Amino acid sequence: MSDRLSAIRRTLEQHEQSHLLRFYDELDAPRQAALLDEIEGIDFLALQALIEEHMQAAPEAALPGDLAPASYYGRDPDNPVRPYDAAHYRRVGEELIRQGKVAAFTVAGGQGTRLGWNGPKGTYPGTVVTGKPLFRCFAEQILAAQKRWSVTIPWYIMTSPINDADTRAFFLDNNCFGLRRKNVFMFPQGMLPSIDAASGKLLLADKHALALSPDGHGGSIKALRASGAVEDMMARGVEHISYFQVDNPLVNVIDPLFIGLHATAPDSSAEMSSKMVPKTCPEEKVGVFCAAGGKTTVLEYSDLPEQLASERDADGNLRYIAGSIAIHIIGVAFVQRLTADAHHFGLPYHRAVKKVPFIDPDTGRQVEPTSPNAVKFETFVFDALPRAESSIVYETDRVEEFAPIKNAKGVDSVETSHQLQSERAGRWLEAHGVSVPRDGDGRIAARIEISPLTAREPADLVAVDLPRAIAAGEEMLL
Repeated sequence: MSDRLSAIRRTLEQHEQSHLLRFYDELDAPRQAALLDEIEGIDFLALQALIEEHMQAAPEAALPGDLAPASYYGRDPDNPVRPYDAAHYRRVGEELIRQGKVAAFTVAGGQGTRLGWNGPKGTYPGTVVTGKPLFRCFAEQILAAQKRWSVTIPWYIMTSPINDADTRAFFLDNNCFGLRRKNVFMFPQGMLPSIDAASGKLLLADKHALALSPDGHGGSIKALRASGAVEDMMARGVEHISYFQVDNPLVNVIDPLFIGLHATAPDSSAEMSSKMVPKTCPEEKVGVFCAAGGKTTVLEYSDLPEQLASERDADGNLRYIAGSIAIHIIGVAFVQRLTADAHHFGLPYHRAVKKVPFIDPDTGRQVEPTSPNAVKFETFVFDALPRAESSIVYETDRVEEFAPIKNAKGVDSVETSHQLQSERAGRWLEAHGVSVPRDGDGRIAARIEISPLTAREPADLVAVDLPRAIAAGEEMLL
């Protein structure tokens, strides 16, 4: 311990952060060890560069001069603007799945606090009739895909230090939802220190703990490498990662057409591809896929000027219409390339100034700031897109694949998600001649849930004993 402590002291002195050990001698042995563990987990060389680049102000971001709407593969493969052979790409994707070259990856570091739920967000009861937890929604899709293509599909889940233990316990309590435990690989998200905005000093949350915050969903790429997940993928022969976030129960976890386009479309480098839905209005708060410098990129809705966001084409459609829904396919080799330099991550960091409680290093007292006092850093996964040699965007249907549960009420709430889930199920049933009730606005007037174990897509319902009709207000589970 003496040698370890001396080495850490030297590092802190070199980077002018010695105050982190100010209260070390007051701590008991377990808390001393915990503090040293946290300090050793910091890459001070990389952090110093980050402080020098971002501390005084965030780098100014100017819109590229050649900014344009991103092109994309539409839902209609016969669209004359960009036709493609959907059946061919679906066959390609199915073969890649069958060969074990595809894995699922869920970003699940959040808590259900905004939903009034005490636990990891993935444990939240998200479905319309049965209230299945979100994790089960994805597990059943993986089970159904494994059965269809006679293959093992490993599932990688990024947790956070806050919910990692609870998430692991939840999976064990539920017997991994029928999946083999060895094929579910969990690892926590990376954390970054909060830094005093005035001095550049790292903040202490307590005498034995740094003030840490998650490094953003872009940190998932770095965490894949650091956790050993990439090595596990390579050992299994996995080449493509199906990336999605935990709050969307309708996501198509294993989509053969999307996988086939990503892997073999002539304008794809098979490094990173994305799904989009058409924006409902200029003000919708989703990032927008754009093109600049010959690359695909995503502009946050707040960074797209109102004039551009409102522009329309000759048919009256929004020009900047391709809304990002945080669904991607990422190549394993691309992850390796972005994370090859241990001290320089391949994605840019974004700076935010927040109120962060801290321990005053002079007095040892807890300080509750009344105004923003600290700089936090995070990365965004879509910032990897311009790093790809070439990247494609594929359009999906909002009703088919985007019903996020982010809020307790209002937009992207449990209520709106349930309505969209019922809408999708109703569409599938109507395609097979079932009479489904709708209200005066054309919305499904029943609560309908179709398990992925029953049907992954509408065509699967041909083998299911379906009712002739569903009554208004009825609950239906298939």
